[in-house]
This record gives sequence, structure tokens and C-alpha cells, in this order.
Amino acid sequence: MPLCDYRVVVDGELSDDIAPAFEGMSLRREEGRTVLVGNMRDQAQLQGVLQRISDLGLTLLSVSALDDEPSF
Repeated sequence: MPLCDYRVVVDGELSDDIAPAFEGMSLRREEGRTVLVGNMRDQAQLQGVLQRISDLGLTLLSVSALDDEPSF
């Protein structure tokens, strides 16, 4: 199964202290939101990221696959 990049947006501008919770993902803050972009090997890994977001009490705003779009 090929790897796929995902873009995950959560409410709030997360601090760099939270970055280790999303190892392997880049973190960018913009306009009161945090955008996480990373490569996922399968749906289970994506579900793990979504569960981490829930466990941290963050509000998930969107999730999208980045087919051929360049990641930052």
C-alpha cells in the first residue's frame, strides 16, 4: 500500500511542546489554527493521529488526503 500525505487541521495554535505527540508531522500555525502535515502508511496510523488529537482534548477541524499536492 503506498504512503499518503495527510493535512490535519485543529483549532488553536499549538505550542512546540506538543510537536513530539505528532512525531513525523510538520506543524504550522496560521490564523488561530494549527496545520499538521505528514505521511501515513495506512489508515491505522491516521486513526492513531486522530485518537491523539482526541486524547489531548483538541478540536479537529478537517482532515484531507494530499494526493499530488506538495507538502510544506
